[in-house]
Formats: sequence, structure tokens, C-alpha cells
Amino acid sequence: MELVNNADFILTKNAILQKVKQLLEELQNLQQQYIQSHSKNLPAEIFKPSPKISRGENYKGLPYFVLDHPRYFDKENIFAVRTMFWWGNFFSITIHLSGRYKKKAEKKIIASRLSLIKNDFYICIHDNEWEHHFEKDNYVPARDLNKIAFEKQIQEKSFIKLAQKISLEKWNDAQKMLMNNYQQIFAMLTA
Repeated sequence: MELVNNADFILTKNAILQKVKQLLEELQNLQQQYIQSHSKNLPAEIFKPSPKISRGENYKGLPYFVLDHPRYFDKENIFAVRTMFWWGNFFSITIHLSGRYKKKAEKKIIASRLSLIKNDFYICIHDNEWEHHFEKDNYVPARDLNKIAFEKQIQEKSFIKLAQKISLEKWNDAQKMLMNNYQQIFAMLTA
């Protein structure tokens, strides 16, 4: 009853979500500036759809925001870099590849294994490519897979998802950290 009678709770939530949206809009601008000078080795079609910020209220019961940039989704081919804010959990950034984009990137990603480990990236082991949580049945730290297991994961699954998780306690540094991870992803893919 106390929460039902307290409008400040919802107003505070709305103010926080507005700050998240602003952070993602600023991040999107930084990403676009970076991409303009670093996209020459990537397929032009992935940049045709404009960046998109989406908001939802119910990923596993909690509000979230997603920034997809670049974002290319068709039935068999995906190339997306997704930045996510999930209320009460984390910020994350994920490279999601399938189809021809996965095939083209496999060798570069395998060659980047030690860098991914050094930079605390996670690899998706789940069969559902649309899960975003970091529970042990979805993502494992890249460092937890030996070279053979890592290569098998990259080569045998129909998709690749590599992600970096940032604690909400690092809010003040989140934008800088997310941008740094974004640059690491593109450095790996254009190497």
C-alpha cells in the first residue's frame, strides 16, 4: 500500500529511464562518429538501417533500453551491435552475428580469443540467440573456455554472440566503457 500511494516512486523511475535514454542517445552519436571512419572493411548494407533505441518494460519482469547500431536483421543473416540497459542488473554491449556475417567473422574472432579473455568478454552458449541475461546457461566468460572449446563454440553454433557486462555501479563511467568496448569489437572485426 505504501508504494501504491507513493507517486514519487514512479516519477523517480521515469527520471532514471530518461537519463538512460539520454546516455544511449549520446553513445549513439559517438558510435556514428567512430563508424564514419572505421567502416570501410565492413559490408555497407549493415549501415543502411538507421540506429534504433528501443524501450521495454518486461525483460524478465524489468524495464530495459536497447540501442542497436549497426543493425541488420533478416531471416538468415544478422549483424548487430546491441547496447543494453537492464534495470537492476547491468549495461551490456553485444556483437551478434549469424549467416554470412558469422561465416566471414569466425576466423577473426578465433584469432582474437586472448584479447577477448583479457577484456573480460563473455560468449553465448545458449541455443536461443534472443536471451540477453548473463546467467551461466546463457553466457560464460571467454576465459572459462579452452582454445578448443572456444573454437568449437564459434564454428558450430548457428550464431555468435560476444558480450561485455558493465555493473550499474559504474554508471558515471558506463558511456566511456561502452564506447571502448564498441571500438574493441570493430577493431576485432576489421583486423
